[in-house]
Amino acid sequence: MSQLTSLPDDLPIPEDDGACDHLINMKLPDLSLTTTSNTQINLSQLTEKTVLYFYPMTGRPDVPLPDGWDGIPGARGCTPQSCSFRDHKQELTDLGAQVFGISAQSSDYQCEAKQRLHLPFELLSDESLQLKAELNLPTFKTAGMDLYKRVTLITENAMIKKVFYPVFPPDQNAQDVIDWLKDCE
Repeated sequence: MSQLTSLPDDLPIPEDDGACDHLINMKLPDLSLTTTSNTQINLSQLTEKTVLYFYPMTGRPDVPLPDGWDGIPGARGCTPQSCSFRDHKQELTDLGAQVFGISAQSSDYQCEAKQRLHLPFELLSDESLQLKAELNLPTFKTAGMDLYKRVTLITENAMIKKVFYPVFPPDQNAQDVIDWLKDCE
């Protein structure tokens, strides 16, 4: 599992291509996504402060990553990013924020990661990339999959207040979110 939890030193750094410049002050759509607890979360009803971190895909110890994965800017690091949010969950809660991870993977696939990584928050499945269409979120294609680029949104009353894009390094994203939340207090 260390291959999934550690980041190589030579990862390519993603560049800000402006693909998220339009998101500030947008409302989250009236859209329900399935959680890893097999319930539905309607994004438009997230009234409290919420961190939504979009990630391409979590790797599994028994499944090889797609060919060239480490060479795709921003692709590698989903497990370290999720573990960082896990490790900072209490601090985020203390700052009044709830956390959800979102990917285009199925809920079944996400459940394995949630259990293996002991994540204390839900992962949301957007297999049909509804948020790509509704919010014009950036994606990339590899190995026949259309995956979300790494983006983190902070919302309040279902309104996007802060966008982190590109997110790099991914294992520092939770601390970046905490720092921003503290600055807003």
